[in-house]
Amino acid sequence: MAGKEKGGFELRTFIFIDQLQPQLAQFIAKDNRVYDPKEYDAAILLELAPAMEIHRMIDLALKATRVRLGSVVTERVYGTMQIQHEDQGEVIEAGEAVLRAAGKTKYDRSKVEVVTNMVIRGIQQDHAIYFTGTSSGNMILAGDSVLILECTPAAYVMIAANEALKAANVRLTTVAPFGATGRLVLCGTESEIDTAAAAAIQCLTALNAEIDAHKAGK
Repeated sequence: MAGKEKGGFELRTFIFIDQLQPQLAQFIAKDNRVYDPKEYDAAILLELAPAMEIHRMIDLALKATRVRLGSVVTERVYGTMQIQHEDQGEVIEAGEAVLRAAGKTKYDRSKVEVVTNMVIRGIQQDHAIYFTGTSSGNMILAGDSVLILECTPAAYVMIAANEALKAANVRLTTVAPFGATGRLVLCGTESEIDTAAAAAIQCLTALNAEIDAHKAGK
């Protein structure tokens, strides 16, 4: 497990989002129980195991900077937190404070694995109704194209969603950045969904390449 040898826990995900896109910020705020992010806030997502260690990291980040706590999920195995602020410097420093205290770097995070990368083109009405009924975001309509993306560790799906929303005029239907795998569902026209899918995969591939480049440079 990447990173478990230092700091007493596995650093599964450590990602910096420079600007939360409006749909993603609103999605987080919709069912949030902590402090709602604003559109275009910077954010860091941290996922680790065992789950309860996340509370030490929250404490460090909040005491070191002016960031706000956006979300917390503690499951049986994994703990996830999001912190955000309009000042990118505050968010970056909060992340560095957590890493310093844990004796880790961002390169100690696990690499991402894409489990599902599927585009359904021109979705049928019954299928669209299913997606709409099980989503917390935008409706999917008959004729839309749909991207379904799953990855592990789960929290990586958030940056994939954000980069997809930057790149294309698509609608966010579902994003679930916790559990064994993270899941993203987007809908829109065929060409826009293809653009969104390419941006999401490119982002995740670059994160892995960053780890590989760091290890090669040691």
